Amino acid sequence: MGAGTVHEAASVTEARARAHAAGPCDLAVLDLTLPDGSGLDLVSELRSLGWNRLVVLASSDDPYAVRSAFQAGAQAYLLKSASPSVVTDGVKRVLDGGVYADPTVAPLLATGSRVPGTDNTPRELSAREVEVLQLVADGQSNKEIGEALNLSALTVKSHLSRIGRKLGTGDRAQMVALAMRAGVIR
Repeated sequence: MGAGTVHEAASVTEARARAHAAGPCDLAVLDLTLPDGSGLDLVSELRSLGWNRLVVLASSDDPYAVRSAFQAGAQAYLLKSASPSVVTDGVKRVLDGGVYADPTVAPLLATGSRVPGTDNTPRELSAREVEVLQLVADGQSNKEIGEALNLSALTVKSHLSRIGRKLGTGDRAQMVALAMRAGVIR
């Protein structure tokens, strides 16, 4: 799928040792339930060490676990029960620089993320904001979005800030989940 190096380990200790020995690599796939510690702590630790592509593969669809994984720095949350095509889509999205939530957990990201006094729905988004958000969902970076829409990366960042204010979240994965759930983007 485009990854040159993929790391997998059976424990936090083993994963930590491999991560420190190899340094940041193309992809890390992590379980949240490891025999000697929390996979969430490992996600956060790897993120701080410069690992930019972290995929959580978990059995839990608990909203707290899903949100916590993204807050810790994961770019994808996939369920172990997912079809091979969902897992492949998620990993490809992350390798392309995007974020991904298993379709069965994506709606969980939207719950509890409302801001009082706003509608908090994708209906509030302008056509340009929908375009930007679709490209985020497609795994595009701010620079790539800017190139595709003839905008500067700074303008793209401004659009994302406005989208975040309208939807009540600054998290790209949550923005995408809300818009997908509402059927505004695919």
